[in-house]
Amino acid sequence: MDLLKDLFSITLATVLDVVPIVTILFGFQFLVIRRPIPNLKRVLFGFLYVLIGLSLFLVGLERALFPLGKLMAQQLTDPQFIAGAKDISADALQWFDYYWVYLFAFAIGFSTTIAEPSLIAVAIKANEVSGGAIGIWGLRISVALGVAIGISLGSFRIVTGIPIHYFIITGYIVVVLQTFFAPKLIVPLAYDSGGVTTSTVTVPLVAALGLGLADTVPGRSTLIDGFGLIAFASLFPIMSVMAYAQITAWRDIRSKARFKLREEKIRAEKAAQLLEANRD
Repeated sequence: MDLLKDLFSITLATVLDVVPIVTILFGFQFLVIRRPIPNLKRVLFGFLYVLIGLSLFLVGLERALFPLGKLMAQQLTDPQFIAGAKDISADALQWFDYYWVYLFAFAIGFSTTIAEPSLIAVAIKANEVSGGAIGIWGLRISVALGVAIGISLGSFRIVTGIPIHYFIITGYIVVVLQTFFAPKLIVPLAYDSGGVTTSTVTVPLVAALGLGLADTVPGRSTLIDGFGLIAFASLFPIMSVMAYAQITAWRDIRSKARFKLREEKIRAEKAAQLLEANRD
């Protein structure tokens, strides 16, 4: 009964959230553009699927992802787990004792980003528009690595209690510097990649992890320290995508230089053979 009540209340809230979007879309279509909607039946069924999917997804968040993320954070920061079943106080632990937390944060950041539907859509479109120059898996993996590193660093920040603005300011300085040196075609895509990571799959688990860590690490405030991991998940993919483009461009230049050197060597060998033949 509790599940049905939650499902009904969340579905009602989802309907109220979607109504303004539907009103704007249909209002502009009929009042401004003044044209009928093509495939109206399919569009209405699509909105119905959206309502059902969002409702079930939100119920899953409340009953599975949020509790699971918090539980994992509590278990990984348990002093008995960290100290190997020894009787030790949480205040006696150092930042490097939480290495399992950093590894879990890296793994959860990478896996959730790889499964992110919005990133998959952007990667497919980028591959189509670039004519295959931007690989789907290359973009997805580079973004996922950026998120994984960002979440790990954000977890380190929560454990140590270092103010978040030090990391964010430094990160954006690096992004600005990369923007000047990265290939110009990849810069807009890199900035968009930072936004697509903060979507349906990544945000719930990352937020649950941050709140769980802040709740269990001694001396941390859930409100001040529990949030902020999503900022890392948005910032570091920008760096990783531009770094991926820079490395790819550098390898391309290097391969072209090797090819040119090989051609010059072949020409020199042919010239030497020709000279030897003329002497004979």
